[in-house]
Order: sequence, then C-alpha cells, then structure tokens
Amino acid sequence: MIRHLGSALTDVTYVFDEPTAGLHPHDIQRMNALLLLLRDKGNTVLVVEHKPEVIAIADHVVDLGPQAGSRGGQIMYKGDVAGLRASDTLTGRHLDHRAALKSSTRTATGSLPICGATQHNLTGVDVDIPLGVLTVVTGVAGSGKSSLIHGNVPAFDDVVVVDQSPIKGSRRSSPATYTGVLDAIRTAFAKANGVKASLFSANSEGACPACKGLGVIITNLGYTQSVETRCEVCDGSGFSDAVLEYTLDGKNIAEVLAMSAEEAHGFTTGSAKTTLARMVDVGLGYITLGQALNTLSGGERQRLKLAIAMAKKGAVYVLDEPTTGLHLADVDNLLSLLDRLVDAGNSVIVIEHHQAVMAHADHLIDLGPGAGRDGGRVVFEGTPAALVKERSTLTGEHLARYVGAV
Repeated sequence: MIRHLGSALTDVTYVFDEPTAGLHPHDIQRMNALLLLLRDKGNTVLVVEHKPEVIAIADHVVDLGPQAGSRGGQIMYKGDVAGLRASDTLTGRHLDHRAALKSSTRTATGSLPICGATQHNLTGVDVDIPLGVLTVVTGVAGSGKSSLIHGNVPAFDDVVVVDQSPIKGSRRSSPATYTGVLDAIRTAFAKANGVKASLFSANSEGACPACKGLGVIITNLGYTQSVETRCEVCDGSGFSDAVLEYTLDGKNIAEVLAMSAEEAHGFTTGSAKTTLARMVDVGLGYITLGQALNTLSGGERQRLKLAIAMAKKGAVYVLDEPTTGLHLADVDNLLSLLDRLVDAGNSVIVIEHHQAVMAHADHLIDLGPGAGRDGGRVVFEGTPAALVKERSTLTGEHLARYVGAV
C-alpha cells in the first residue's frame, strides 16, 4: 500500500483480499486510512473482506450468499452500507452484532508458566497461562504474540497446535483422505459389493486408465505453463467405469466424494460420521469430500486441522487467528466451539485480534504497548471486563468501544 501511495499512477484498479488478516483493530484503522488515500488519488479499490470496520468505509458493497459452497454464489445485495444494514441478508443482519462481555468467567485449574521468554522482540517475559479456561493472547500486529506462544507453549506435553500452515500431501490429497473418512467409506463400499476396498481408491486399482486417477489431463507446453483439462474418459471423477458401477445406498464412489461434509454426515455411519460432525462443527460443512487440499484457504486448513484434533481430550489447544476468513455469522459458531472444547476439559489458547473473541475470553494477555522494539512486554493480564474498565492499552480502548462501554 505504501509503495503504491507514492506512485504517480492514477486510474489503477487495486484488489485486496482480506487485508485485515493479522491486524489489530488499531492497525485496521490505519489501513482504512491508506485505502481511502488510494481511492482519493483517483484509483478504484476492491476489497474482499469480512470485518465490519472495513465494510463501514465502503462506497459500494456487493454481498454474496446466501450461504457457502454450493449454497452460495448469488449476489444478495448491491448498494451502500446503509442499505446493507437494512437488508435481510446474513451479512446485513450481523453487521452491527456485537459479542457481549461475560457476566462470569471460568476459574483456572492450573497454569503453564513461561519464564524469561526472549524470542525476537520479547524482553524476558514472565507469564502464567491459566489452564482449564479460554485464554486470548492479543496486542497490535508485531507485538510478540506468536513469539510468546509458539516459541514456548509447544514445549509442554499434550499441546495441540492448530495453525494455518499448508497441509502436507500430494495433489491427490483431499479432506476425505486427510481426515481418514475415505478409509471408512471405501470399507463400506467394499462390504456392500463384496469386492476389494482398493477398487474405491483413485490412487490404486480403481483409477481411470486415461488420467491415472487425477481427473484431469496435464499437457506440458514446454516453456509456458502446463495446461489442465478435465479427463473426458472419466469426466473428472478419477475412477474407471467399472468401479462406478458399484453403489452404496444408491450412490457410487464419485457421487459420495462430490458430497459436502454436511451431506455426507447424513450418508455415513460410525467413525466417519463422527469426523464429519466435527467438520460441520468447525464451519466446514460446505467443503466437498473430494476437493483438492491445495484449493483450501488458510482459515479452512486451520479448521480442518482442528476438526481432527478435537478427538483429543484433556489437551491444551493453541489456535492462531481462527477467525481468519470467517464471516460475521461464523464467528458466533466459533465461539460456541471454543466453549465446547473448554467445557470438555481442555485448555484453549487463542492468538487473536477479533474483539468478539477477546470479549468472550475468560482471561486476556495483552502484549505491547507497540510493535517491534516498542513491544515485547505484557501490558495487561486479567479478565476482559477489567481491561475494558481500565482502558490502559490500545486493545482496552478498542474493546471498550466494541462492547459499547462509555
């Protein structure tokens, strides 16, 4: 943004895809000012975003929906922000929604002590992270949150780190293979048809002979980029015609893999049904089972990892900005999920900037006061209500404004 603000070019179209990712509310204010400066220079600025603070400064809003995946893809509203607020779309109904401070917070059952943390800009930080509660670590971007948590907490036992890093796997990997659901589905198909389970794998005996199970034909054009075209033999399914003759409850294997997690939850049984229920719980009910993993966003990858990790009990979960890519309506579902994890006997540590998550916390750890060399210190520890009352930090000021405290 800074580079383009210094440019003499005008009448340029800029596209920003979720520019608030990783930004504290204080940083979002400053980013908004830059977006408006780009516009006022005579440019067109397109922003793909969920945060109401950014939506509020828009001259024109396009709202898609009504839901996600196959249930979305329609333009629900076009116009100004006031019109969106008055509309009956999912976004319009949640635009002014605010999470409230808890009337009471959970009591810690123990603590994880961090002593003398000095990673990156941390200045010998000593802090006790409470166990058995929902702890949110916050602060402006660059204040040292990730250094404090990722640099120290994974050293303890029973810690499950759920981040947005790419999921390892080949181009053939999918949510079905990553979660293990495909194994249960293949076994069910094999039992129902009296054949080998390997037939129902596009990586094994059931693969289409033309595309070798990829579903696409890759044409190498030498110095230029390779071109992918849908396989005409299997019509993109990746399976041979003989395998598609076998069915389970009236569906062949390709039709099952084309189901969303929510649809497949009603189709499957046993362990597969349990795993799919967790996918729905984390807001991934719209993801299809056979979708390539490399097409998932960072937020979707993180929630897929969480769906698998939720099987563990009595653990310490570390989540790094789980609201990334979430619609306003989905944030409420995330808060309910975090509560269920804690109520099941787990400890949850969330690195987050979203005020709704801060307000919902049992315990807040605020780093700052600034970024880089101006940060690296714990500037507040306690309940969200205490931080709102004190307003002693930038986070406190923005959280107080968010919950409507005067």
